[in-house]
Amino acid sequence: MTQPSPPVDGRPRLSTLAVHAGEDRQKPGHALTDPIFCAATYSFANTQAVIDYIEQKQARDEYGRYGNPDERVAERKLAALEGGEAAVLFATGMAAIVGLLMAKLNAGDEVVFFDECYHRSREFCVKHLSRFGVVTHQVKACDYAALRRAITPRTRLLISESPTNPHLSVVDLEEFVRVGREAGVETLIDATLGTPYNVRPLAAGVDYVLHSATKYLAGHNDLLAGVIIGAAEKLEPVRRLRGIMGSINSPHNVYLLLRGLKTFELRMERHNANGLAVARFLAEHPRIEKVYYPGLPSHPYYEVARRTMRGFGGLVTFLLKDADWRRTARLVDAVRLPRIAPSLGGVESLIEQPLVMSYYECTPEERRQYGIPDNMVRLSCGIENAEDLIADLQQALEQV
Repeated sequence: MTQPSPPVDGRPRLSTLAVHAGEDRQKPGHALTDPIFCAATYSFANTQAVIDYIEQKQARDEYGRYGNPDERVAERKLAALEGGEAAVLFATGMAAIVGLLMAKLNAGDEVVFFDECYHRSREFCVKHLSRFGVVTHQVKACDYAALRRAITPRTRLLISESPTNPHLSVVDLEEFVRVGREAGVETLIDATLGTPYNVRPLAAGVDYVLHSATKYLAGHNDLLAGVIIGAAEKLEPVRRLRGIMGSINSPHNVYLLLRGLKTFELRMERHNANGLAVARFLAEHPRIEKVYYPGLPSHPYYEVARRTMRGFGGLVTFLLKDADWRRTARLVDAVRLPRIAPSLGGVESLIEQPLVMSYYECTPEERRQYGIPDNMVRLSCGIENAEDLIADLQQALEQV
């Protein structure tokens, strides 16, 4: 694994940023934490104050759909964690990517996805943006030659996750950026699984970074949020469109996000350690056919991950040997610590069978196309004791 990035010109490290970045030293009411502003609208002292706000573009709030004081704190903190100029916070991760795409694309434009990107993101483009004349191309994940061939003069955006979900393929960010810059096309990386702790897309030259803040950033499975991070000028149209669409977060959710971010680095250290320990255990178990985890030398993108990632995260995907979907379901049912649930990145370990949880309504042919076999299990390791998680998996595997 690569070593933590050193401070730049005395810039604080990640854990310090998670606690303090974006916050005023003295807060309203002399509170240590930022108060929750439950206001739909904000008043002005007089007419001149309204004019000053408009003409001088003052950093204050007017109406809740356009912003909230806590939202600005969260955006500054998230931008600092990612090393970006600005961030735009949304109600969910999907709202964030939809907001970016709607702000950036026009009829006749084209986008190119790696085919392991989050299926709902691709679905939005294929089924919905297509109705407005936007064309979507999908190429094999991490195939940069195919990515180049898919670019046309109308291409406006290259999109990928890194690592991808659930296969955990790792994008060579520098090559991804190189392809985009050669063609004059902007790039977007969904780094939800990587987090600012493990991967730094902006430092590699990526234009936009997307996070479902619901996952590792908030970290407690108790809120929904999404964020786009990048250059302030490029994000201004996204921010303006968000104010029109109204895809904002609630004051209480922003408070929970700020609270969750305080322990971000501490949690990621445990997620990384647990994920690696569990992946190594599963890789040696006779009942396991295959493990997808970029921290294992057997993973096809292990060398890329070692070069570009600080840690490998808490998500582990594996295949149960000689199992149909029912036997695989028995394994999922037999664990005692992980809860059966979608999502990932929280303090509680979660487990799911992708065939049942996300792809149940797909045909067998569609599941093969997506790379979702019947015997696949996705485990999101939380922050429990790694030995307890491994012991639980051991007893569950003995039952199938």
